[in-house]
Amino acid sequence: MSTKPANIPADSKEVSDADWWRQAAVYQIYPRSFSDSNGDGLGDINGITAKVPYLDKLGVDAVWLSPFYPSALADGGYDVDDYRDVDPKLGTLADFDKMVAALHAAGIKLVVDIVPNHSSDRHEWFKEALAAPKGSAARDRYIFRDGLGENGDLPPSDWDSKFGGRAWERVTEPDGTPGQWYLHIFAKEQPDFNWDNPEVREDFLETLRFWSDRGVDGFRIDVAHALTKDLSEPLPSKTELPVEGSGVDGLADGSHPFWDRDEVHGIYAEWRKVFNEYTPPRTGVAEAWVHADRRARYASPEGLGQAFNFDLLQADFDAEQFRSIIIKNLAEAAASGASSTWVFSNHDVIRHATRYGLPDGTGRNGPARAWLKSAGSEPALDRALGERRARAATLLMLALPGSAYLYQGEELGLHEVVDIPATDRQDPAFFRNPGVEIGRDGCRVPLPWTSEGVAFGFGEAAPHLPQPDWFSTYAVASQEMEPGSTLALYREALRLRGSLQTDELLKWLDASHDSVLHFTRPNGWQSVTNFGTAPVKLPAGTVVLSSGPLTDGNLPADTTAWII
Repeated sequence: MSTKPANIPADSKEVSDADWWRQAAVYQIYPRSFSDSNGDGLGDINGITAKVPYLDKLGVDAVWLSPFYPSALADGGYDVDDYRDVDPKLGTLADFDKMVAALHAAGIKLVVDIVPNHSSDRHEWFKEALAAPKGSAARDRYIFRDGLGENGDLPPSDWDSKFGGRAWERVTEPDGTPGQWYLHIFAKEQPDFNWDNPEVREDFLETLRFWSDRGVDGFRIDVAHALTKDLSEPLPSKTELPVEGSGVDGLADGSHPFWDRDEVHGIYAEWRKVFNEYTPPRTGVAEAWVHADRRARYASPEGLGQAFNFDLLQADFDAEQFRSIIIKNLAEAAASGASSTWVFSNHDVIRHATRYGLPDGTGRNGPARAWLKSAGSEPALDRALGERRARAATLLMLALPGSAYLYQGEELGLHEVVDIPATDRQDPAFFRNPGVEIGRDGCRVPLPWTSEGVAFGFGEAAPHLPQPDWFSTYAVASQEMEPGSTLALYREALRLRGSLQTDELLKWLDASHDSVLHFTRPNGWQSVTNFGTAPVKLPAGTVVLSSGPLTDGNLPADTTAWII
């Protein structure tokens, strides 16, 4: 680990506005799959730095960088060995500093992933815990419990991990005998921290300062709703756990023993104090799959400031669903003092171009999952339909008040990659749930930059996840000079959004059909989306952008137009 760098180059386009995040377009980079600078098949920090001109031309306001820390990659980097260093396979802290400087010079902010619920089992604290006796201070940083049964050979509860299998793993004591069990909500290589321990809390405050001192502008908090836990004994069985509600892990009353407990907000109040030590204050956005009625607390000004809104991600391509979700989330944001966040794709879900090309029911557990599990055989994917709807939905989303989170490759119209051999897969969910869960590798395949080459321009060696042949037609180079390409649409949409985006107000306008959503922003910027099956007449005004070709003044099905 290193201390604060002696010299970080000054920003040439410093944005000092403390509210920069409220309306930002944020581009998520999964670093191991973005760009490989040294030909080892793995994306890296220098690869990101080399692509800053691409990000600048794309028009994003910030980059969200998924974990880049030292890791055994038991869970794609979300198993962290050291929270204050860069994985040597990805670069060095000096490389990180150069990347920050390059992004800031282009006027692009940097948000980094923080993984506070669990560490890697290779973290120095966990290795110390394994070498220490029962009841030691080292073990108290994690959640160790004696087993049940006469010899303690049964886990403390029958809880399941999110990746399949039991949520407890037994350790071997220093003297070689079977010992206690530790809790891991996710993979066994990801032991959960004990957030009742003051040392854990203080260490993460230092981690926030470490990266903030290096120029990081904000933090995305992984599994933000799981840190605090009620492990009062006897632990309930999984049949006695509160019923999960609304398709998320949390309940409206916070009664689950480890999801969305009220005590977690005391942690984020401490984090907010650290954020406010900086000018402008550092930002936070919670990944909190909680009941919609409880999301606002994560997004409060006294807490993290923003929380991901995954509602559109779980919706069908349907006008009424979109309208009700937008109304509800804008009201939530106004009540909490935050701005809303909009997202269709990320590193954990099936790409939305694919979801929209399948029958309705596109949420996390809908037909898209069944299609993926069947290796793309049933139901049939209509690629063209999915791409049209994805373009239309994205253009609508970029016209909304609030911040827009984009996932690498969606600007190319990429679909989910299905045909990854089992021998090449990496997601622990695939291996822990054979025949049940296909995993998330399909949205993490390295990007295609050129239409030819061993890795389509990603690097000079075979990439860590295989790319399909059809990537050649979606590559950046293939779309660069094509006026109607998805890349061209994103660039123009983000350019216009930068000049048109205004305050956080929206007014709905009467639409000619129930399948049409039509709204305007205070400066007269209108967005019209046709969710129906037949063309509709466009309202008066000048069309400055559309997600697809228009026909004789009409807006075709599955199309959005911006009008001023």
